[in-house]
Amino acid sequence: MDVSLASWLLILVALVLANLPYVNESLFGFIPLKPAQPGGAPNKHGWVRIGELAVLYFVVGALAWLLESRIGNVFKQTKEFYMITVPLFVVLGFPGFVMRYLRKR
Repeated sequence: MDVSLASWLLILVALVLANLPYVNESLFGFIPLKPAQPGGAPNKHGWVRIGELAVLYFVVGALAWLLESRIGNVFKQTKEFYMITVPLFVVLGFPGFVMRYLRKR
């Protein structure tokens, strides 16, 4: 796999995983949650979505590290790297946030 293909694959995976917490009511897309009321639909709270977004950020980071190690040397990351990639991951999740909370029903 060349560098360009790995980069686009990582961007696509990051886009999908950043929107995953907003498009469904199950945890990580496949773990069902209990309904808040008996017989009701499950309700995933905002803090659960934020926690899920944080875990998925580290999943994307692990995939990026794996792809980078297959291509060549892995570069050491400093705090500036994380200060850029965390907001970028949150911005990639903005379409899902808009569909979940800001769209008129």
